[in-house]
Amino acid sequence: MPIDMSTSPAAAAPRTTAPRRTHDDAPDTANRFARLAALPDGPERDALRDELVTVWLPMAHRIAGRFRDRGEAVEDLRQVAALGLVKAVDRYEPERGAFESYAVPTITGEIKRHFRDRMWALRVPRRVQELRNKVRVARRELTENPGTREPSVADIAAHTGLTEDEVSAGLEALESYSTLSLDAELRTGDDGYSLADALGGPDTSFDVVVDRESARQGLRQLPERERAILYMRFFEDMTQSRIADRLGISQMHVSRLISRSCARVRQEAMDTDRKHDASEA
Repeated sequence: MPIDMSTSPAAAAPRTTAPRRTHDDAPDTANRFARLAALPDGPERDALRDELVTVWLPMAHRIAGRFRDRGEAVEDLRQVAALGLVKAVDRYEPERGAFESYAVPTITGEIKRHFRDRMWALRVPRRVQELRNKVRVARRELTENPGTREPSVADIAAHTGLTEDEVSAGLEALESYSTLSLDAELRTGDDGYSLADALGGPDTSFDVVVDRESARQGLRQLPERERAILYMRFFEDMTQSRIADRLGISQMHVSRLISRSCARVRQEAMDTDRKHDASEA
């Protein structure tokens, strides 16, 4: 005799299955979040909040692990992820869905902001960072097909809608995420030869050029004998006594002429600099 399955107890009872969680580190905390939302500020609410952060912390650590090997210590990434988790717990509204769906993008976004704002070796403006990201994505999209040539600045500009100047700034920013230490050894074949060894030092000759040009006009305005005295004293390195013997005057007179001539040249140079500054202002 056939059995009517529609009237059997097994068929009559609806099948219920527990909601599947994506990961083992996603605990069932719906009731605790509902209670947290209802509690006023105070010790009880703070304790429940800390409890929720603790039970969800393994998930935050798992998300932080996705960003390992990018130049940042795992422990630092976990701290950033924990900060994102705290923000997620504080801002979560239970009526809007599962906590995990809200927490994962919140924590991921916090880590990405950390890389964007803290991991640059050079401080790059936010606008340039955004240009860098657009250029990086465009280069990847333009070279997806095997055998595709490296896109030019014009190609990237056409693909992104940016100007070529903006693309150039983005390309330069691609090389600014990390820097090379001045102590890094260069590949020159000479052991111990670093980048710092290739850098030039200050050239004091430039200061001499500036000083000479500043004094040139004042020297031209001196009488011929005073110019000759200064030349013998400072260019031929003659003593005041020898200059006095050559010109047939006293050493004291030579000393006074040198002092007076230098003062005139100095004053002329200072007046010229002031006039130059006034004209630029």
